[in-house]
Amino acid sequence: MNQRSGCVIVLSGPSGVGKSTVVGRIREMYPDLEFSVSCTTRKPRPGEVDHVHYHFIEEEDFEAKVAAGEFIEHAGVFARRYGTLKSEVLQRISRGADVLLDIDVQGALQIRAAAEKNPELAKVCEFVFVGPPAVEVLEKRLRGRATESEEQILLRLAKAKEELSHWRDYDYLVINDDLETAVADFAGLIRAFRLRSCRMNGGRFDD
Repeated sequence: MNQRSGCVIVLSGPSGVGKSTVVGRIREMYPDLEFSVSCTTRKPRPGEVDHVHYHFIEEEDFEAKVAAGEFIEHAGVFARRYGTLKSEVLQRISRGADVLLDIDVQGALQIRAAAEKNPELAKVCEFVFVGPPAVEVLEKRLRGRATESEEQILLRLAKAKEELSHWRDYDYLVINDDLETAVADFAGLIRAFRLRSCRMNGGRFDD
């Protein structure tokens, strides 16, 4: 028997906050932390690998998976659809693995709503939001990419502001002002998640 059941770390943050950089550093620190690969209907970007960065599928396939109840959450973002397969999560936590879900706020709120109705799901979920020190900093980072049109930047800023309004719907807030501090804060949360008594199996001190 595993000493404990795994946990699902639901991570969200607006575009430009540096979440991918934080996640990359965390995965180096915790190589046993498993990463859930989401499905998406968008096309791969240069350097992205199918089944590694995303499961790239067609709209019809996505809709079929929705109808079959295969997603733990799914959402539409910028005219594209994203979803987390149950098969990416449930089997892993049952064997004691911790799974990181890097998803948008819409999807995270779906999982939060489901957890409020399901005590077993609530026991394994931890919700973490990565935010900027200020909206102005986020805008500066988005413009600093120099890869998107002004229209796209304004769309992302509007989306980011809407997502930021939900930070209180998460259990923990990590501010990415200084990368090293943000990574250390997130790493500290993971250590704490792994010590949660509610996920320990068996009676360690029982006669």
